[in-house]
Amino acid sequence: MNKVTTDVLIVGGGPAGMSAAVAASGNDDVRITVVDDNPRIGGQIWRAELGKLKSVEALELLALLDQQWITLVNNASVFSNDGSSVLAETPSGRIQIEYKSLILATGARERLLPFPGWTLPNVLGAAGLQALVKGGLDVQDKRIVVAGTGPLLLVAAEYLTSKGARIVAICEQTTNKKLDRFALGLWRSPSKIVQGISLRSKLRGIPYYRNAWVTKADLQSVTIQHFGQTTDIECDMFACGFHLVPNIELAQLLGCEVADGFVSVDDYQQTSISDVYCAGEPTSIGGVEAAVVEGKIAGFAATGQIIEANSLFRARKKTTAFAKALDQAFELRDELKTLAASSTIVCRCEDVQYGKLTDHDDFRMAKLQTRCGMGACQGRICGAAVEFLFGWKDRSVRPPIFPVKMENL
Repeated sequence: MNKVTTDVLIVGGGPAGMSAAVAASGNDDVRITVVDDNPRIGGQIWRAELGKLKSVEALELLALLDQQWITLVNNASVFSNDGSSVLAETPSGRIQIEYKSLILATGARERLLPFPGWTLPNVLGAAGLQALVKGGLDVQDKRIVVAGTGPLLLVAAEYLTSKGARIVAICEQTTNKKLDRFALGLWRSPSKIVQGISLRSKLRGIPYYRNAWVTKADLQSVTIQHFGQTTDIECDMFACGFHLVPNIELAQLLGCEVADGFVSVDDYQQTSISDVYCAGEPTSIGGVEAAVVEGKIAGFAATGQIIEANSLFRARKKTTAFAKALDQAFELRDELKTLAASSTIVCRCEDVQYGKLTDHDDFRMAKLQTRCGMGACQGRICGAAVEFLFGWKDRSVRPPIFPVKMENL
């Protein structure tokens, strides 16, 4: 087992992690290590396309990282900790990284909800399909329906369109009233208005349904519910996503306080554990701007640059308001809880059907009796689904938090 020692360890190489590393490098006396489980840093939002970053902001941060005394460790999945170090699995084996300060920038994953047909081929998560296309999947002339909730639907649709896909419909489950209120609130964020106008202009001509959600899918079409009417839409692929779920498992394993599903932090992004900081989506779902500013504050604070951290508080306040507006505008409607039939699989890893879960009162009993949440993904998909469907919360986080080879345990 290889052992690495560093002053500041940053877990996650997305916008928050990259920004934290650049900010921390302002203190010349500290060693900084960034660990990420992808082949290249950038996270989901800045994921490299065929090995190349496209975002100008990401490229600027990467250039700054290359100029500083920062160690990047890619293809490393952190799966455990012992209080002053973490264990990570890499293609060449296990590594132990000892640190003085830790910054968690572990990002988020998309929430998927079960409905008849959601496990069929070519039914994918919207972000997952984006990642596949960035890796080389050809969607030229493929008819694709994008459905779910949140601004990421538009982002996914625009990207797929740029790669030659034919987006035949975008279905947003939230109401007209909530969407209009959200749009009016963007006057505080001119950059968001510009982004929204740009996206909609690129998607001109594509049907955009509000108050619409998928009820079932088959290999040739999807059925959507729209203002009390059901409509079948023929398509080759279906991309869905019901907002995001923060990746807080490592924070929970460390013993950090969690409230309402997010890691609790103070003004300097410090968690309830001394010298452990958290930035980005694990603290709130606020988008790339929030991740960048929180990452900077965490990087400055972790290296004693308090004045620099203080100077960013106002900018963070604006992103916090946007995060709250997102939550309110794209809150999931109760009708989505009724989509799954008794035979619909909820836990893909263990093939657990919805009907097998309704006999239980909490996640613990469901695990014991059905193995729901005990498969390879450790409840990362079905956990968020059963929390929405039944109100169950999974409080049992134990190492390894990712699947690991026996030889590395």
